[in-house]
Amino acid sequence: MDVIIKDDYQAMGVYAAKCLAEVIKRKPNAVLGLATGTTPLATYNELIRMHREEGLDFSSVTTFNLDEYLGIGKNMDKSYLQDQSYARFMYESLFKHVNIDLNRTHVPDGLSQDPSAFCEEYEAKIKAAGGIDIQLLGIGGDGHWAFNEPGTSLSSRTHVEVLTQQTLDDNYELFYRKAGFSRDQMPHFALTMGVGTILDARALLMMASGSKKASVVAKAIEGPVTSQITSTAIQLYKGRAIVVLDEAAASELKNKEHYLHVEKVKSQFV
Repeated sequence: MDVIIKDDYQAMGVYAAKCLAEVIKRKPNAVLGLATGTTPLATYNELIRMHREEGLDFSSVTTFNLDEYLGIGKNMDKSYLQDQSYARFMYESLFKHVNIDLNRTHVPDGLSQDPSAFCEEYEAKIKAAGGIDIQLLGIGGDGHWAFNEPGTSLSSRTHVEVLTQQTLDDNYELFYRKAGFSRDQMPHFALTMGVGTILDARALLMMASGSKKASVVAKAIEGPVTSQITSTAIQLYKGRAIVVLDEAAASELKNKEHYLHVEKVKSQFV
């Protein structure tokens, strides 16, 4: 696991974007696993800049998003049912700004009439695409990956998840209240890639920013592996895992100085 500590949120986002861009340049038809939320916005902004100013080509890229709320999404005519759908977030934050084929973008269908069947289909689509080359991840306030809430099996596949009260509270403050929605209008269920699905990716890129994430970041990277903190599964990962943090999110790491030393040494020889 490579733990990269940057000065601030913007520098963290630029570094993560470079990691994703390297995959695309090396493999133009790369399959990217993408995430929503505030954490990856700087990364998406940098990818957009690289596309516009450096010609980063998304035309053959395929994407799969981690999750979507159950009960919202986009209609068959591609119009959005609610502003808070992750489908709309991805379109507004990245897809409409780059030359990606929207038919190659995949976000779980929150309006599916048979969510369980859809979850099986989503797994099949990822497999048919050849698997995910690199999976972008955030980390929830309780340490969850995607919507894999505490207690989710670390071998789980794409499934329907009941959201915890902490997740509901966090997302209401970040998204729903600002958009004028009441708490009663928030979805209480979500479709999410499972932890096992995430661990199938060929590389992981986990990001966290801010002092509020410092404690749970330390648990994810340095604490015991437990299904109560699903992001601790990163310690079981057999491929290349990159964790990109800003100074605030890294502030409670016990081995922070070692991570900085390793990064410095590697930069001299790689």
